[in-house]
Amino acid sequence: MSSGLSDEQVQAIIARVRARLGASGSGAGLRGEQALAAAEQAELGDGIFATVDEAVAAAADAFDAFVSAGLETRHRIIAAVREAMLAHAETLAEMAHAETGLGRAADKVVKNRLVTTRSPGPEDLEPQAVTGDEGMMVTEFAPFGVVASITPTTNPTSTIINNTIAIVSAGNALVFNVHPNAKRVSAENIRLINRAIAAAGGPTDLVTGVAEPTIDSAKALMNHPAVRLLLVTGGPAVVAEALRTDKRAVTAGPGNPPAVVDHTADVEQAARDIVRGASFDNNVICTDEKTTIVLRPVADQLVRGLARHGAYVLAEHELRRLERVIFTEVGAPGRPGRINPRWIGKDAAALLAEIGVRADGDVRLLVAQVPNEHSLVWTEQMMPVMPVTAVGDVDRAIRLAVDSEHRFRHTASIHSTNVEVITRMARAMNCSIFVANGPTFAGLGEGGEGFCSFSIATPTGDGMTRPRTFSRERRITLVGALRIV
Repeated sequence: MSSGLSDEQVQAIIARVRARLGASGSGAGLRGEQALAAAEQAELGDGIFATVDEAVAAAADAFDAFVSAGLETRHRIIAAVREAMLAHAETLAEMAHAETGLGRAADKVVKNRLVTTRSPGPEDLEPQAVTGDEGMMVTEFAPFGVVASITPTTNPTSTIINNTIAIVSAGNALVFNVHPNAKRVSAENIRLINRAIAAAGGPTDLVTGVAEPTIDSAKALMNHPAVRLLLVTGGPAVVAEALRTDKRAVTAGPGNPPAVVDHTADVEQAARDIVRGASFDNNVICTDEKTTIVLRPVADQLVRGLARHGAYVLAEHELRRLERVIFTEVGAPGRPGRINPRWIGKDAAALLAEIGVRADGDVRLLVAQVPNEHSLVWTEQMMPVMPVTAVGDVDRAIRLAVDSEHRFRHTASIHSTNVEVITRMARAMNCSIFVANGPTFAGLGEGGEGFCSFSIATPTGDGMTRPRTFSRERRITLVGALRIV
């Protein structure tokens, strides 16, 4: 199945949620800081524990109860989680924005709703049957047990929701060690999920977390003997730590997604899509466009289009000032630099204000016209700054896209009407997500077909995670029988 719910099911859930809004959940109806303050006063419980050992032990007990509960209970639990997350999508988004200071609250609402409705559920685990002259074989998908998940500050609630739906749908229990900079909203998210599970008749503490997450607690969780499987979404350091354990690790690493625009593209549409994609949640999502590579014959036309659709085109002296703000170290030609973390996920208007520029309207993206070797092209900056660099032909565009993406094989896109060129770039990039003629978030199911994942495990080759990712294949073969045709 390509997505978690049909459009009809989504609308039915939304209708039920609207009928019940205001009736459940701490922080409901409060805004940002108020909701965070309310969450701060919450005591331990509802899945939140003081130590890693307590969180894992509770999840292990919940798994023992869950494993014998049956598929009907599993379906009911996931439906309840979806309802609760739709009901609290706005509150959680506002809390995440207030606590982390990253991105745009309105875009975080979109992310929360996207993962809630488009993450595959238990239907992803349909058994596979084969019959023939020798009898019958059935393959089913079994849970691992207790799964540990490390989540980022960039997408705290959407990652928790997505991981919960995927991992619990597979029949597992789940323990989170969230990013410390998003610990309050993440704890509230876990509490809401636990209340929904309990209300649907599921075991308590099926999803747990640590009240005060740290690097040490993350290491302890990843190495805990009762944890069977790891899902790590974060930077290179935590990914490397996960891969050093003796457990199977599913790891989601960095990306530097290029967007190529060739001379056959609908340039106006490409400009619109690039602004929408690169500015979405202020570019904190790893799949967001980070670099634009355009063929010279349409480069000026594209830049004008970007400006028409909400971008501010930097003059050369403004770019020089911006470089001093967003980089702590500008990379050598053709090499990434070091980004000042203070400016990750901040609004384009805040960046302009910092360099003394006033702009009219709601500027969503800053555009910098740069040479191919400029450090911005090679750096995953995670802020609404889009380097646009021109090349002479499609072959050069594809080579630069492959090289500047650093062969992370994460995400890339192209705007072209030439099917042969689209195919050639898709093969060259060999990415988990490749989008043609749309913003890259279409590859997550937002305005495009297919299911959603916010843990894209390119380093370990798992790609877009789903319930099957967190399942063990189990086969039964009956020799010489049950072939009934």
